Amino acid sequence: MTKLTIVAHINAKPERIELVKSELHNLIEATRAEEGCIDYDLHQDNENPAHFMFYENWKSRELWLAHMENQHIADYKAATEGAVENFSLYEMTHIE
Repeated sequence: MTKLTIVAHINAKPERIELVKSELHNLIEATRAEEGCIDYDLHQDNENPAHFMFYENWKSRELWLAHMENQHIADYKAATEGAVENFSLYEMTHIE
């Protein structure tokens, strides 16, 4: 089974930075407790506070896909509707 790395970039609308930051932070505890989550780390850009990045490692793609269907993800999406400027997600494999 190959570990999956996820890099997600979230850009908040300038007037909604604190809302998005708070809602992203709310995802951490529940996600880290999920089956298959190896790590789930939130970062904020030092030069552009509207830019956030999650760096995640999962035991498998299937477990990450299950994560994406959890209620706390749905709650985040509902709470930040209209507050996110853009979002990009990359599924990656570690090369040694």
